[in-house]
Amino acid sequence: MKKYLASLLVGVCALVGVTAASAGAVDEAVKRGTLRVGMDPTYMPFEMTNKRGQIVGFEVDLLKAMAKAMGVKLELVSTGYDGIIPALLTDKFDLIGSGMTLTQERNLRVNFSDPFIVVGQTLLIRKDLEGKIKSYKDLNDPQYRLTSKIGTTGEFVAKKQIAKAQYHGYDNEPEAVMDVVNGKADAFIYDSPYNVVAVSKFGAGKLLFLDQPFTYEPLAFGLKKGDYDSLNWINNFLKQIHEDGTYDHLHDKWFKSTDWLKDME
Repeated sequence: MKKYLASLLVGVCALVGVTAASAGAVDEAVKRGTLRVGMDPTYMPFEMTNKRGQIVGFEVDLLKAMAKAMGVKLELVSTGYDGIIPALLTDKFDLIGSGMTLTQERNLRVNFSDPFIVVGQTLLIRKDLEGKIKSYKDLNDPQYRLTSKIGTTGEFVAKKQIAKAQYHGYDNEPEAVMDVVNGKADAFIYDSPYNVVAVSKFGAGKLLFLDQPFTYEPLAFGLKKGDYDSLNWINNFLKQIHEDGTYDHLHDKWFKSTDWLKDME
């Protein structure tokens, strides 16, 4: 009888363990009362820091709406982009909301929600290269020096599709852009929404924006593998805000106006 009870107790404990392990990010956030999101706030206009030290942007507003729909508070956890996936996997936060492109390589490590926007890589080049550089293919030569932010698809594209050129990356976007402004690099490779703002904010009349995207990049929220309940909830949330007008309102706020630039650092 004792042996039977011991076996039963082990089985119950195992069942409890499985149930606890299967609790998803959304369930944990609701239980905690806080949705913790890992973010590197340097990606205009998705996530960035204003003059008052507040993290703001299009994706930030989407996440605020998400947290409100859950009935919880939003906590943004600033994290370097090159370490953001390991930080998710070690429970530093519940999900990644940092302008992350859904790539097959990343998808081997994390699950992704449905995309909330699609962007593509574009170029900021030195103005004196106008006419000489008409597309990324023209940069595929050892005489050119490229830059972008480390760990982003800008870096991946530079090393894969423009591999003959020299490459030097930076920890943040503005440093990389300034490398081109100062003539130390020939081109900055990055997502089109960022570049359309950066050419005015940092360009000082020395940059030319080649605005035709040459990659297809869906941006999505990243979650731990196997967390299908949370994916289901987030995907339904994204569908809801597309249908009720919330998404269009936020998109227009950040992409059809540049009034917010006056409040940036």
